[in-house]
Amino acid sequence: MTIAVIDYGMGNLHSVAKALEHVTHENVVITRDPRRILGATRLVLPGQGAIRDCVGELERTELRGLVDDILTRQGKPLLGICVGQQMLMERSEENGGVDCLGFFPGQVNRFPATMRDQHDQRLKVPHMGWNLLEQHQPHPLWEGIDQHEHFYFVHSYYVEAADDAHVFGTTQYGSVNAHVAIGRDSTFAVQFHPEKSSRAGLRLLENFVTWTP
Repeated sequence: MTIAVIDYGMGNLHSVAKALEHVTHENVVITRDPRRILGATRLVLPGQGAIRDCVGELERTELRGLVDDILTRQGKPLLGICVGQQMLMERSEENGGVDCLGFFPGQVNRFPATMRDQHDQRLKVPHMGWNLLEQHQPHPLWEGIDQHEHFYFVHSYYVEAADDAHVFGTTQYGSVNAHVAIGRDSTFAVQFHPEKSSRAGLRLLENFVTWTP
């Protein structure tokens, strides 16, 4: 049994791998070798930085076709994290507009710069820090995680899924109700960083390594 963290040159790979090693005895590898990725039982697609760079590196390392195949035909559990969630959408408005992998219908938008909180104080972008998550529907990855638990975020852009059936969790930031947990078939993706989200984040990773879609 092997969990492969897909290494296409972007993302907080070692922190994610260490967190996975903390919750499982399965072999955790960071790899860009197509044979090792295809041979893994579970996959993690991380992401960090600008989405154009992430999509570009996925193509440059010749892993985009492999990821597309895993998403649409392999049926293996896959967890997207941060920009790894955003890349699964159809399009992002970041960098003047970037076409993404298109696994989930919907888009990625930037937080409005003029948002204010209930005290009329301007909210900072990027959205950084702990925020409450509302679970919208049951999922095996929510097992043992309380409704309205807090997770750790760092992002200036947020997912807006077109199909409510794909939305498993949201976070309110100013006027925006961001779709920060989405799922379909054997794929689940989150905007927050589970590896930085203390007990709740580790429980989500533990649920992932035992999830049988």
